[in-house]
Amino acid sequence: MNQKLTSMLVMGALMAFGSTAAMAAPDWSKVPKKDIHVFHPGAAPIEWTAGKGDHSGASGIKKGEACAGCHIEDGKLSLDLKRLASKEMEPKGAPKTMTYPVGVQAAYDATNLYVRLTFKAPTGGFDKSDKTNEVKASIMFPNDKVPLGDQAGCWAACHKDARTMPGADDKKTKYVTPGAMDLMQWRSGDGGKALDGAVTDKRNMEGGKAGVTAEGAKAGDTYTVTFTRKLAGGVNLAAGKAVPFGVAVHADNAGGRFHHVSFGHTLGLGADGDVKAVKQ
Repeated sequence: MNQKLTSMLVMGALMAFGSTAAMAAPDWSKVPKKDIHVFHPGAAPIEWTAGKGDHSGASGIKKGEACAGCHIEDGKLSLDLKRLASKEMEPKGAPKTMTYPVGVQAAYDATNLYVRLTFKAPTGGFDKSDKTNEVKASIMFPNDKVPLGDQAGCWAACHKDARTMPGADDKKTKYVTPGAMDLMQWRSGDGGKALDGAVTDKRNMEGGKAGVTAEGAKAGDTYTVTFTRKLAGGVNLAAGKAVPFGVAVHADNAGGRFHHVSFGHTLGLGADGDVKAVKQ
């Protein structure tokens, strides 16, 4: 083999290695973890949250305040869980565990965002309509055109006329108008599956632009789910900026609205945020 050919092969191997290294998952032992508490919201749509009379925080929302500003104190939820579990808010039946923490870690490089979720999925849910998936973990990123997206996070996509809401159309999915949300989800069934979707005037679980991949595993009673997505997706992320996001977990084979969700939080990529992504 001549020297020129050998040099080309070596350079090609180094370039391939460099490309692989740039795409390598972070060393999570060096990435700080932030506990975000998720809770079962019952049949409370965004209209209830922002409407008059039923929700005392509606006036604050109209002033531009975030839901988390009132309902999170010292990193923990401040909620009337008895009301959320009541027939008024959950006419079909509330889960035995109304709230639990999800550990969130994030890192980024020039191309990708990496997010790892760690949680113990509770049992004792009312709804077990998803026979295939014991657990589904989702993260949503609203763009700046979604009404209340920066205040309520993914809750802005939950409307009273969407499927599984009392008396609603079973064919209507979550939606936002105007604006859009990137949706990435990992499903535990059939060996694990990643979905790259989007929410606009309807929810599409496929066809997203973020190039989402995901891996999940269960050790003992703890799930670890790691997402990778492009910074340049449907909702563009960039170093030096913070973006709103929300987390949802369907546990114990739950389907539809019988999930546990977070309030809207911020993810800072080299910027301040509730969760700070580490540059690698």
